[in-house]
Amino acid sequence: MQTALVLTNGLLNSSDAKTAHGLIRGTTRYKIAGLIDPPTAGLDAGEVLDGKHRNIPIFRSLQDALGALEPIDCIIVGVATVGGILPPDMFLILKEAIQNGLSVVNGLHDYLNENQELVALAAQFQVSLTDVRKPKSRKDLHFWTGAIFEVNAPIIAVMGMDCAMGKRTTARMIREACALEKMQAQMIYTGQTGWLQGGQYGFIFDSTLNDFVSGELEHAIVSCWKETKADVILLEGQSALRNPSGPCGLELLISGQAKQVILVHAPKRKYYDMDPRWGEIPSVESEIEILQKFGSTVIALALNTEDCSNAEALNFQSLYENTLGIPVLLPMQQGVGKIIPVIQALLKSKAL
Repeated sequence: MQTALVLTNGLLNSSDAKTAHGLIRGTTRYKIAGLIDPPTAGLDAGEVLDGKHRNIPIFRSLQDALGALEPIDCIIVGVATVGGILPPDMFLILKEAIQNGLSVVNGLHDYLNENQELVALAAQFQVSLTDVRKPKSRKDLHFWTGAIFEVNAPIIAVMGMDCAMGKRTTARMIREACALEKMQAQMIYTGQTGWLQGGQYGFIFDSTLNDFVSGELEHAIVSCWKETKADVILLEGQSALRNPSGPCGLELLISGQAKQVILVHAPKRKYYDMDPRWGEIPSVESEIEILQKFGSTVIALALNTEDCSNAEALNFQSLYENTLGIPVLLPMQQGVGKIIPVIQALLKSKAL
């Protein structure tokens, strides 16, 4: 496990830093030693994120971090910007990191290995540049075969009403909650952060050639089921069914045969990506209706309670439970324990 710094450089408190947020919450691929984020320097990253101390200090600069910490192996770009563009200020810090002997791990669509200056610098200082989101070569891609119909474990898609809702975090929390109840749940990652957190099964959805998205999804699910004998398989959703910048999700229901869905919703978010030009986010009820028409059942709603007080979060929970008649999870406030009896019932019905 490499020891890593995470670079957010002022974006830690924004939704663009969801890669960093995931790494702060946990990864089995790296040891996160600290963050670089000048506005929050001196604080603990976990406390800034969700009020939980995680012993991950935040530094004002790369030099401050290197001077305070044990030897660092690499620096991870901790943001996922619109369009996957590397911010110019981060480019300068990455150059400085390379010159200090750090390898760079990048999850953006701006591939570091296509930048001649960085490639030459990395060669000079004998470090590596890893572009997590770089597309696979054709020989490594899989086409859909129908093997998904052999899988007899419940497949649950964690889908959102918009981007940056907490789909991956919710799926990870459910996997961990299942483990506590002696159920083996596995998660299929579909984004770069899932890989950075140590995911074994999955693919990077938005860097996969469209013809092979269904096949890569099927291959990940089938491989996971055959190799782990998982009791239940959770699929990390991407974007949202009706987000115009990247409508996504039907592949999980049709190609991935997810017959159950946990839907993630932010009750105070009005517009897709918080941009009025992109249109209003439709009602939860209308989203559930669409999912039902594709043969999938919404078994729970998880709430992203951004901009909500605790009282408001509880009120929204009560409101949706009364109107929808399904468990409503508050992952950050209460955990995800409410979904466990539902999953246990699914497993019991499969066994009959």
